Amino acid sequence: MAKYKIGVLYGDGIGPEITKATVEVLTAAAERYKNTELEFVDLPMGWVGIEEHGDPMPQYTKDALKETHGWIMGPHDSAAYPAEHKANRNPSGELRHSFDLYSNVRPAKTMPGIESVAGEADLVIFRENTEGYYCDRNMFVGVGEWHVTPDVVISSGVFTRQAIERIAHEAFRMAMKRRKKVTIVHKANVIKLGMGLFLNVCREVAQQYPEVTVDDYHIDAMAAHLVRRIKDFDVIVTENMYGDILSDLTGELVGSLGLAPSINTNDNLAMAQAAHGSAPDIAGKNIANPMGIMFSTVMFLDWLSARHDDPEVFQLARHMESSIMATVAEGICTRDLGGSASTNEFAAAIVERTKRTYQEV
Repeated sequence: MAKYKIGVLYGDGIGPEITKATVEVLTAAAERYKNTELEFVDLPMGWVGIEEHGDPMPQYTKDALKETHGWIMGPHDSAAYPAEHKANRNPSGELRHSFDLYSNVRPAKTMPGIESVAGEADLVIFRENTEGYYCDRNMFVGVGEWHVTPDVVISSGVFTRQAIERIAHEAFRMAMKRRKKVTIVHKANVIKLGMGLFLNVCREVAQQYPEVTVDDYHIDAMAAHLVRRIKDFDVIVTENMYGDILSDLTGELVGSLGLAPSINTNDNLAMAQAAHGSAPDIAGKNIANPMGIMFSTVMFLDWLSARHDDPEVFQLARHMESSIMATVAEGICTRDLGGSASTNEFAAAIVERTKRTYQEV
């Protein structure tokens, strides 16, 4: 029997609601697979981390995560933390930095039963996760910003060949499994050195994948092209901040940012994390859409299956994914998608659908 230890960080705002719903659905789906055992390890993060350990991302949690195969991370509300914590990296940034989770993979795909603003779409954005214009995580020590005078601030962007090469390889390997097309997004026309290096290194890596068609766009033009013809794009590779912006756009274009999943990985660990935030305005109301973190967990299972060469975990991922989509196709969904189900009711319907699938089999 394969045993996997999975960390669970419930987070802030709607985090506890949607993360709990996700664990319930995953647990129900896993019951069918007798050769796979999942052990969930609940760990403090966010306000719970502050209350219990004086830190939104305690060292206790980071140490415990080292002993897992990966983790599910709910959203955090770092904007509301006390001032002494705002000066540090937010919880997700700290984990990406500490564990060198360099690859942030964010798919956007239209789904039956969910209206798309831009029509048919099926693409994946590869966001370099450790440097670029995110100055809170692009330095080995410290934060890459300097307050020169009361009226002058300098914020750094960092680009290294090593980081660019590894995210480019991730993107091209994915393209080889899909439609064999990669689009490089940059702003090398004005940021000639930093983004110029990003563009040129991606082109160098492209030479190792001659079957893949490659093009590139400036970030501003790319935003317009996605709105106008999103279906033409397959795999996109870009730097940290551009990837964050574009993935929010594509998530909304295919239906809702609440649907947008992501996974953060290195060669040995993975973190499932929805692309959206903690939505404190609806926290505790039991109306949040958990699909983003649920689909992030499906992505985590796919990664786990590939990392450990475990076909049963791959089947578990397909089972969880199909149960979610079938539930939505039946018209059961949360209010943001035009339905009436609460978070708990939606999760319960997916669990019921999962059990019904057992009986059908």
